[in-house]
Formats: sequence, structure tokens, C-alpha cells
Amino acid sequence: MTDGVLVAGAGPTGLMTAYELVRRGVPVRLIDAADGPATTSRAAAIHARTIEVLDQVGLYEAFEARAVSGRGIAFYADGAELASMDATFTTQATRFDQVWFLDQVITEELLREALAAHGVSVEWGARLIELAENPEAVTVRLRHADGTLEEGQVAWLVGADGGHSVVRDQLGVRLTGESSETWLIADAELDFAEPLEHDRIRWIRADGKTVMIFPLVGDRRWRLLDTVDVAYDGDLGAVAERFAGKLSRGLGREVTVATPSWVSVFTIQQRAVPVMQSRAGVGRPSRCFLVGDAAHVHSPASGQGLNTGLQDAVNLAWKLAAATRGELSVERAAALLDSYSAERVPVGQALLSTTQMATALVNLRNSTVDQHLPAVFATLRALPPLFHAVNQGFLGGMSGLAIAYPTSPLTVHDGDTTRTGPRPGQRLAQVRRADARDPSWQPVLAALREPGWTLLVAMTETAAGSLDVWRSKAWPTPAVHPVDGLAAEQLGLRCAQPAAETTGWLLVRPDGHVAARGRGSAELDRALARIAR
Repeated sequence: MTDGVLVAGAGPTGLMTAYELVRRGVPVRLIDAADGPATTSRAAAIHARTIEVLDQVGLYEAFEARAVSGRGIAFYADGAELASMDATFTTQATRFDQVWFLDQVITEELLREALAAHGVSVEWGARLIELAENPEAVTVRLRHADGTLEEGQVAWLVGADGGHSVVRDQLGVRLTGESSETWLIADAELDFAEPLEHDRIRWIRADGKTVMIFPLVGDRRWRLLDTVDVAYDGDLGAVAERFAGKLSRGLGREVTVATPSWVSVFTIQQRAVPVMQSRAGVGRPSRCFLVGDAAHVHSPASGQGLNTGLQDAVNLAWKLAAATRGELSVERAAALLDSYSAERVPVGQALLSTTQMATALVNLRNSTVDQHLPAVFATLRALPPLFHAVNQGFLGGMSGLAIAYPTSPLTVHDGDTTRTGPRPGQRLAQVRRADARDPSWQPVLAALREPGWTLLVAMTETAAGSLDVWRSKAWPTPAVHPVDGLAAEQLGLRCAQPAAETTGWLLVRPDGHVAARGRGSAELDRALARIAR
């Protein structure tokens, strides 16, 4: 079949996994059981950390050209606007103080186009039905749309096949958690008697019930969410009428809802797996992995599922590429691939808690609370520091900017609490848009777009002529980039004694997270040895 990677599932996560692999020269075969691409909008929010990732993998411009740029969220109750929160992340520096709204069908289209540029296309109508892993390969059986069966071996298998994952079931891994409320969502064009900007999420209380609307691509298109009246018998007009009444009362202006183009009723799932890869023997690398909804399913209340899946893909792909290229010993490949579960399982588990809180807010059904909502929001507005803290906690938690891997086996602990800049395990690109325009930052951000390891070194006069000191023949072998000016200061690369042996450095992983930092070549050698164990 392939000496590279078989990716089962061509949703956003599978597409991103395949793209990140082929970008690193890894042979990929991408299959999906469906007859062809999905046509409905589905997940629609892309948060700040994922926007950073899209920039890093070279897809920012393509996505930015199609997305609706969102500014945050506004809250309403029975005709009055209570408050508005902006996606401005003052406690977590980023170039992207925004949320993008983009139909999942467009996200998938853009990723398929990116893959096609590398000569990879989706094999539709190919369903994985069975797998068996051995130390050298994975034997798989596929059923094609015409009923024919195909059997063969692949070196590696990635299950991106969703909440009903065949790969997960075949591996004997179980989703644990709970299912709770049933919600209804619909996509429709809205007209407002008084203008309402198409720029943010609206959380709306009307008659003690919650509805929400989210901007979609198209000047008048919105995603509508109802947490109470979820009956649907195929009558699109009835759905439109229900939403029109609630939105009009909640927003305090007449709202006309056109016939929805799509309606879905679903039960919220809050489940995650305890491990995101097969259980290989000691010292042997896993050959099967789970990404996205195959590993964790969440309430859509905060729009986290697609974002988490794309970040799973980026985390796994560079590690799998290193193992596939044969540049590591068997033991080292096993340790590197084991770090995937070590890093991403806690992210999926933590997300269960945050999405539960968001679900509780969306699903609020205590009519007594409505009596106090105006006073609560009035108090928050009267206390700007408190309102700011709530804003940052609420929207900042959705942004994904705080995700870090401080306890990862690929992170070297740093005890220097006085040093500024990103700490080991954190994302490197902690820079605001205005500062990122500085000439010193541009080569740093360009280096992040390269698919390998990066070593950022403070450029001093004494270090300028001896960059070879910073190059290592051990794995990983980073590309060395000198940094000066504002970027060096903000990254914590400056030191009191500007000598080559004390020059500050940052070792950055291919996914943009800092693996280690220190001063001088001796500390760098120790960090490389620690990571390469």
C-alpha cells in the first residue's frame, strides 16, 4: 500500500495531518468512507492559537481571504444588550486578536487544495474495516465503494475518522465521559429591522431561554443555536419562525429568519480517550494514532473541537515524520512518538472541563437568574478591572493561547524565573501585531514557518563570527537563526555579559513550542542530550 502513512478520515484533522506530513516529504495515502466532500457548514470558529498555526504551516493567507473576522461576544436579555467582550488578549500576547468564522466545508476545501499542490488527493468511498499492528507495520483491510476489498500493509496509521472511529474501536481504546443535552442548530440568512454588525457571537436570553447566533461566511448568513426547543420534523419554516420570535424578543428588534439551508439536532457528547496511540511494547514505537474527534468529542458551545483536532495533527505530524524518515533509533523513535499522548491527552481532558462550563452558560435554564443578569453585568461594567479579568478568562480560555507542554518529555525545565520571554513548553510566538512588524521579528516568524527544529541565538558582536559553535550533529539538528533588536529583548535572549559563551538561546520545536532555553553552548549541549534520550 504505502511505506509511509495511511490517514483514515478526510475531515479537517485528517487533511491537516496529511498536509503536515507531505510538507515534510512523507508519503501519505488519505482515505474517507464518504462518497465525497461534505456540503454542510458544521464547525465554524477558528481561534487565535489555530490562526497562529495556520500562519506557521503556510496557510494563513488562504484562510484569511475566506474567513469572517470576529471581534468577540455580546450578551443580551429580553431586548437589552448587557455587555460586550472583545477578543483582545492582553494577558496572552498574539498577533491575532480575533476569532475567525469559517464554515467547515470551506476549511476542508482549502486544506484539500493545499494537499493537491503536493500531489495528494482524497480517496473517497474507501472505508477502513480492520487493522492488525505488528512491530514492523500495520496490516489493514479496506472496503471500496464498489464493494471490492483491499488488504495490505502500511508503516503507520492515523485514525482521523471521527466520533465513531473504526481505528479507535480496533485498537480497543474507549471514549469515556457523558452525553447530556440535545440542541438544535441551523444555518440561515437573517435580516434585522435595526442594523446588527456581522462581527461577533451573540448570546441571547428570551423568555428565560437561551439562543445563540454566530456569523458565517456571507453578509447575512448566521449559525443559530437553540438549547430548549429542539423538535424538528423536517419543517424548515417552523424552525425559522421559532428563531425569529426568540431573536426578536431577545435582541429587542424585529428579526426575519429566512428558510434555513441546514438544520441538525444532536446530543452533546463530552468524552475523551485515556491514550491517543496504540500500546506498543517497551522500546517499540506505536504505529497507530488517534487525532481529533476520534480521540475527544466536546460540546460545540465554545467552538473547541475543530481547533483541538488541527492542533493534534500538527503535534503528531512532525514527530511521525521524524520516525518515518529513519533518522532515529527504534528506541528514540518510540520515545518521541510516546510524547504525542503525553502532551495531547491532558489537553483533551482539560477541554472537557472548559466546554462543560461553556455548555452550562449556553444551557442556562434557571428563570430566577434572568432577574439578576442586568445587575450582574452592570456591576461588571462598573468595575473595569474585574470585567477585564472575566473577559480575559472567558475568551482567553477559548483562544488556545495558554496551551503548553511544561511537563513533556521533550521539555527541558528552566529554573531561571527572572528571565523574560517564553518559557520551555510555551508557544514561541508571544508577540503582538505591532511588535511583529519590527524588522527583528520578521526572520523569527519566517523561521517558524520552516518544518524543522529552530535554534534562536542572540546576535552579539562576539557571537557573529562563531555561529558554528551552535550547530550540533546530534538529533535534533536545528537550523540556527541569529536574533537581535526588539525580538531578542522580548524573547529573553539578551544577557548582561554579551560574550559568545554566555549568549542566550531558545530551542524551538517544529510545532512552534519552546523545548529549552539557556545561555552558552554547554547548556545547549545538555539540553540536546536531554531531548534526544
